[in-house]
Amino acid sequence: MDKKKIVEVKDISMTYHTFNGETEAIKDISFDVYEGEIVGIVGPSGCGKSTLLSIIAGLIKPSIGEVLVNGKNVTKPSKDIGYMFQRDQLFEWRTILQNVLLGLEIQGSIDRKTMEKAEKLLETYGLGDFKNSYPRQLSGGMRQRAALIRTLMVEPNLLLLDEPFSALDYQTRLAISDEIGLILKKEKKTALLVTHDISEAISLSDRIIVLTKRPARIKDIIKPELTCPDGVWSPIKCREAPEFRYYFNKIWKELDVHV
Repeated sequence: MDKKKIVEVKDISMTYHTFNGETEAIKDISFDVYEGEIVGIVGPSGCGKSTLLSIIAGLIKPSIGEVLVNGKNVTKPSKDIGYMFQRDQLFEWRTILQNVLLGLEIQGSIDRKTMEKAEKLLETYGLGDFKNSYPRQLSGGMRQRAALIRTLMVEPNLLLLDEPFSALDYQTRLAISDEIGLILKKEKKTALLVTHDISEAISLSDRIIVLTKRPARIKDIIKPELTCPDGVWSPIKCREAPEFRYYFNKIWKELDVHV
């Protein structure tokens, strides 16, 4: 059975108007994302990756084109779209459980069932013993896990991840990207991941959109086919796949702005 189309990006262009004239950030970008897919977006620094994500989130309006999520035109932020930023954005004066419940609290939909769900997710993903702790008492990786659970609690159809691991040290980044990749697959979530880390994109993504330098256009869409050790998928194991280096080198060459 064909998978449901969650996101349709149709001929998006974005031009910023400044005192110095016009700056073209994005030009003629079109792609689809299907249910349960994790799609990575990579491109040269400053090419417009975060701008593209902000358009899909409904935070800014494109100059040309449109974005559909579940067949509906995106014109403003919606509870169907969850956004994870580079920083975890946890409130230091709220406990982890209170932080996780924040989105539902804003919607006025906290009840016994949602409380039980929050506690179950915290327990499932290793934060059950920290539900009454404050963010400052958690490691960076645990904070990022709590931020993801907060996003999952409002049950968005689409998750947008804007370099969510970039504030972590390298070792923690490897571990938490692996954990979050497994969580996204277990929860069958559809996600768009912006990252400047090629290895991260290959290990986490079902498909990778490679953008050119600004104004960003789609240079290539790559579907990594990795033979994971023991036949069990996990982002960190996928880095050991024999095909991994081929995809890394391919994307590295495509990102070279001089090529």
